[in-house]
Amino acid sequence: MKFLLNPNSFQNITNLLFKPILIVSLVLLILGLIFSFYLSPNDYQQGSTVRIMYIHVPSAWMSLMTYMIMVIYSIVALAFRIPFGFIINTAVAPIGAVFTLICIITGSLWGKPMWGTWWVWDARLTSVAILFIIYLIIIFINNSFENRAVREKIVAIFILIGSVNLPIIKFSVDWWNTLHQPASISKLSKPNIDPSMMTPLIIMTLALMLVGISIAILRINTEITNRKNSL
Repeated sequence: MKFLLNPNSFQNITNLLFKPILIVSLVLLILGLIFSFYLSPNDYQQGSTVRIMYIHVPSAWMSLMTYMIMVIYSIVALAFRIPFGFIINTAVAPIGAVFTLICIITGSLWGKPMWGTWWVWDARLTSVAILFIIYLIIIFINNSFENRAVREKIVAIFILIGSVNLPIIKFSVDWWNTLHQPASISKLSKPNIDPSMMTPLIIMTLALMLVGISIAILRINTEITNRKNSL
């Protein structure tokens, strides 16, 4: 797994994998949209509004997963002095911000017919909004400091501090009484979702994950090339 820590190995491997990943992601995205909007049934309470789930839930998962990747690479960069961690943080932060924004927007579209309002200061919604702000601050810091070495360390430390918000997002619906529904899928229990809805949800999750990976590969390789050119 050397390519996950070495810029040159990463470029060599991802140059081979990029096109297959992109093609598979687009195929899954098209297939997922067909399942979501044409083959998935309406919910008995929410009607066709439930289809927002197929974008909202995968985007929420991707926003958290992207941040977790940044946390891991921040530790790698700071504790083990591997600069590739800083490259990852710079490249994927905007991707995480976009997924979080999609999560917030689709959540509002879903919340309006269900709750009668676009937004409430619910624990889950508020913590996700804080995550979006954290992403924006990371992007701002990455574009503010002239000294790259100082900037990267500040960003990595800020990412680690901001990781406190992740368990709050995950467990907010369990810790507090919130409007947001509890998780329908859990490792410890049988999913509370019908297979006819689970199938498009899984396909859309894989599709958005691979789309995110494709964009990340482009951004990481661009960041690597820019740094090589600046030497």
